[in-house]
Amino acid sequence: QVQLVESGGGLVQPGGSLRLSCAASGNIFRINTMGWYRQAPGRQRELVAAVASGGTTNYADSVKGRFTISIDNAKNTVYLQMNSLTPEDTAVYYCNADLRTTGLRRYPALWGQGTLVTVSS
Repeated sequence: QVQLVESGGGLVQPGGSLRLSCAASGNIFRINTMGWYRQAPGRQRELVAAVASGGTTNYADSVKGRFTISIDNAKNTVYLQMNSLTPEDTAVYYCNADLRTTGLRRYPALWGQGTLVTVSS
């Protein structure tokens, strides 16, 4: 069974940092892209950052210069380093992947279970 497992959320003070991790497990053949989305209460889910297996990245304007996404292809894991956090970053963060298994089945939009990030003093 292919799945995404997230870790690293929690409570942090404004100005602090957190690092999220998301590991894809199962019979992974190829990861095309992995990314992070977030959903705050009463708001729609939005893209935070995404990275292709070749390293090309894409960021939401609101996190540029503060967040860094990276991928370890050998571990099928994506990371999101979040610095200078503000209360506006409070949300459930979801990992997302577009990947293909060894059976050549494609999962174009696989989702993790979500991890809560709370930025508060």
